[in-house]
Amino acid sequence: MDYWLEERQRLEQELGERITLDALTGPNGLDREPWRDDAGGEAGWLIAQRKKGHRHSADDVLTAWYALQVSPKVSEHLDLGTGIGTVGLLTLWGMGPEARLTCVEAQEISYRLLQSNLDANGLRHRVDCSHGDLRDLVLEKKFPLITGSPPYFPTSAGVVPQDSQKAHARFELRGDVSDYAKAAVKHLAPGGWFVLCFPSPQKQRALDGIAAAGLAVVKLRDVIPRETLPALFTLFACRHRDEVDKPMLVEEPLIVREESGRLTASMAAVRRGFGFSDGIAHGGH
Repeated sequence: MDYWLEERQRLEQELGERITLDALTGPNGLDREPWRDDAGGEAGWLIAQRKKGHRHSADDVLTAWYALQVSPKVSEHLDLGTGIGTVGLLTLWGMGPEARLTCVEAQEISYRLLQSNLDANGLRHRVDCSHGDLRDLVLEKKFPLITGSPPYFPTSAGVVPQDSQKAHARFELRGDVSDYAKAAVKHLAPGGWFVLCFPSPQKQRALDGIAAAGLAVVKLRDVIPRETLPALFTLFACRHRDEVDKPMLVEEPLIVREESGRLTASMAAVRRGFGFSDGIAHGGH
């Protein structure tokens, strides 16, 4: 933990702002590679985030969870527009200690935080990361699993934040969902899966972009943030179009919280799957 505290101090001095350390995974589960705390006990992976920047949330967690649900164990996977690393690292954790991650991120401050999150978690040897635009990505290898969490909104949909990290995470300043699908189809191995999330009210945009790239949605699942509310975003599991011969399966929605605000049993199970024994992620430091 001392190393993490030192890394946070370095980041705060470099960036001139508050950085929080938040639990990305818990210590529980078999075939994991957690770092050890100062007392010699096992701990989970942490993630450094800007206190007032773009922060990871349920869509990242559930995109990784859905990828782990639909894909068999793989030795390596690709994460597009990885940001500070949330989806990619959660999927990596779920794939076990021998798995490797390749990822690409264009936004400078997110890429900088990604470096700290790899180094301080001791994951540098398992991750190949590049600083660049996913639309320009050309890798020699293909991957059995690709994940992505595209920005949700065209610039015409609202006021673009002045904060660069928030702006690029939320608005389509470097491509849209169709560009993620195009990058995915270029790098997806035969029989592989491309898993992503996108806002439920814009579901048709995602379906159109996925189809235009030459992929087909095998199944999708809406996510409802709280009982009585409409779906907020949708999880998509896609394959090469010529590998799909059945109609798209629409699964039952996943509800995150009960009307009282308590996590549903389904969401608590998701959290347990990432190592939190009580099903709840613990706060930052």
